[in-house]
Amino acid sequence: MRIENLLYKAISSLPYSDFSIDFRRRHDSSLRSISLLFVALSVLSLAQSSTIGVQYISRLLEIHDRERAPPSVQVAAAYGLLQRLLPSHSSAFEFRIISKEQCGGESCFIIKNHPSSYIRGAPEILITGVTGVEVSAGLHWYLKHWCGSHISWETTGGAQLSSMPKLGSLPRVRDDGILVRRPVPWNYYQNAVSSSYSFAWWDWKRWEKEIDWMGLQGINLPLAFTGQEAIWQKVFQKYNISSSDLDDFFGGPAFLAWSRMANLHGWGGPLPESWFDQQLILQKKILARMYELGMTPVLPAFSGNVPAALKQVFPLAKITRLGNWFSVKSDPRWCCTYLLDATDPLFIEIGRAFIEQQLKEYGRTGHIYNCDTFDENTPPVDDPAYISSLGAAIYSGMQSGDSEAVWLMQGWLFSYDPFWRPPQMKALLLSGSLRLKMILLSRFYAVRDGSDTIGQLFIVPLHMCMLHNFAGNIEMYGILDAIASGPVEARRSEKSTMASDCVFIDYHFVGFVDVELELEILSREGFFELEIILLIVLVDKNRDVIVAFPDVDPSLLSISHERYDEYGKPVLRRAVLERHRNSYDQPHLWYSTSEVIRALELFISSGDELSASKTYRYDLVDLTRQALAKYANKLFLEVIEAYNLNDVHGVSQQSMRFLELVEDMDTLLACHDGFLLGPWLESAKQLAQNAEQEKQFEWNARTQITMWFDNTEEEASLLRDYGNKYWSGLLRDYYGPRAAIYFKYLIESLEKGHGFRLKDWRREWIELTNDWQSSTNLYPVKSFGDTLDTSRWLFDKYLQSSRAYVPQISSAFGMP
Repeated sequence: MRIENLLYKAISSLPYSDFSIDFRRRHDSSLRSISLLFVALSVLSLAQSSTIGVQYISRLLEIHDRERAPPSVQVAAAYGLLQRLLPSHSSAFEFRIISKEQCGGESCFIIKNHPSSYIRGAPEILITGVTGVEVSAGLHWYLKHWCGSHISWETTGGAQLSSMPKLGSLPRVRDDGILVRRPVPWNYYQNAVSSSYSFAWWDWKRWEKEIDWMGLQGINLPLAFTGQEAIWQKVFQKYNISSSDLDDFFGGPAFLAWSRMANLHGWGGPLPESWFDQQLILQKKILARMYELGMTPVLPAFSGNVPAALKQVFPLAKITRLGNWFSVKSDPRWCCTYLLDATDPLFIEIGRAFIEQQLKEYGRTGHIYNCDTFDENTPPVDDPAYISSLGAAIYSGMQSGDSEAVWLMQGWLFSYDPFWRPPQMKALLLSGSLRLKMILLSRFYAVRDGSDTIGQLFIVPLHMCMLHNFAGNIEMYGILDAIASGPVEARRSEKSTMASDCVFIDYHFVGFVDVELELEILSREGFFELEIILLIVLVDKNRDVIVAFPDVDPSLLSISHERYDEYGKPVLRRAVLERHRNSYDQPHLWYSTSEVIRALELFISSGDELSASKTYRYDLVDLTRQALAKYANKLFLEVIEAYNLNDVHGVSQQSMRFLELVEDMDTLLACHDGFLLGPWLESAKQLAQNAEQEKQFEWNARTQITMWFDNTEEEASLLRDYGNKYWSGLLRDYYGPRAAIYFKYLIESLEKGHGFRLKDWRREWIELTNDWQSSTNLYPVKSFGDTLDTSRWLFDKYLQSSRAYVPQISSAFGMP
């Protein structure tokens, strides 16, 4: 099919945004509206399934049903959500809570025409559901599939409700109504590091929006990690651990996820006392709203991570110091945390104290606790008997504080750590009676991390998840057919132990189509037929040169030329980066750059009609950024090629073009609120209560997205650019100047006839990093500039003239 037809069909099936509606009205009013960005879906089956995993958690589900908020509270919470989302239509809907028996024994929502809808001013649509979440999900289903509306994160379009009909004229559903059953009992949400990458600086106003979004998407099992440091503070003080000892234990506000996981301590801290109080109050509001909607929040549990001072208080306790986690020269100020052995009696005691303190503060629990003692921490002994005792002790710490406790554990360690062979896995997963008290969380079903097989092998209830991004790196990627089929295949497997679908994201609020696809699948049982596959398909962490600049001697990078003809298509050049294994991650593509550039051209050509749409403007910036980022990778290769040829003029010319491109991309990103550095920094400062906190919080925010840990003058931390972002301000003031330093030393090397001064480059780059992290210059929080004009200008400047080189851009990274 011609690319024009592909793009036309893709745009025509956008998710009821202003953008897609405008396009359809202008081009083909008869096109069927479908509900997923760039993907046309058709449901092949809506049959129900019941897995072994669901049977194993049936007792817990009964407890949840029994302890859930009263129907009147859940209905009131759902009405509150409606009032915040669509106040003009709050009188058009009636909500009711119904029993599972009315849904055939499962959770569901039912949408019907209201029996009084013929009366002027009466509700028009009746939505019933087993919980407030089901009612909210039913509302979203109706708005999306019957009113042409779409609910997304604010930066990627927000609540797109302009297509809503007026009161009194809402679309009627079929006479017998619509019943949608939940395929599995739970829809899980978040990753443990989301609390730092995404939520670090949120206040209640922002959290309220997120919980509303969760309810609309049918999320009923969210991770709830906010404020746990206040609980730990109270627990450890009972063991004579002082506030100063805890200052060294907790990380800073932007690094709490990793201090919780025992990867680091003290870095970015100490936490001010006001932070503990502020976050505990916030957590209580978060939990209250989640419970009101009928959600089951997942709380943290004790993993064995303890302050160093506990070793002095309990000198006979089995406390082990862990190894270095990426700090420079194993700096003891930040690295090498302490782990209390689960077989020590003190472990169960502290585990119980932590659970009990949470119950005391929060008043209730959903009985599910997340604990990842072995996430990037390998047990000291591989004896299955010892592993079994570890698992039993960890769970006992939970159960002694909550007799109905269930342990939720990430399963990805089984796929990346060779320590975990079948005997060790079995020993952990079947410790004592854990088979009935553990839920395994799979993170990569789209690439088959093996957790589904493990779950079946040891009959452990399983969450099937997809990790959508690493640290919020902005990149277009997704294996859509796997996302569409993975959960369904897992549910239908003969020995399936699946109990939940899962949306697993490090950083939220980037416009990934795969997130939208997975959210749609959460409420459907059957397979989807993907009539259109995204032209862009990439699965990788973002290693674009601009945002992840190589710290490597250029002599380790070489360009080889090769002429070949693949499937009859002439290719001018294939450039290959040969790299030092430990110093440079080669950027690469799994798609054709020429297709992306052609798609961008078509996208721009529709701009005069569509540029009023927020979703169109976001996608236009993102697609232009994507194409230009890959062009920048090509320019970098040309710089290295010129250097290897001792061509000073070539290095200088291509370096200047690279740096000019970075400046121009910063201008592009400034055109949309979703690509700004300013909001991240300002949200950090707004949580501060004095000037000292403001400085500390801003430093935390700047450091998380650049380079962690102290550096020596000539050695940079390995944790650099992991949280890289394509944000306006960051390109202009950090990524661009960093590249300029590297290019300066390339040119000097050729002009003076000596080798590349790697140590001098590192010294100046590290100084730039430290200075930028400590600076307090302001960045815009609102976009400026015309998105369409800027995109057109950059396309003409860089991509139109580079058409002859398009095969080179693709082949430079291994693509035809």
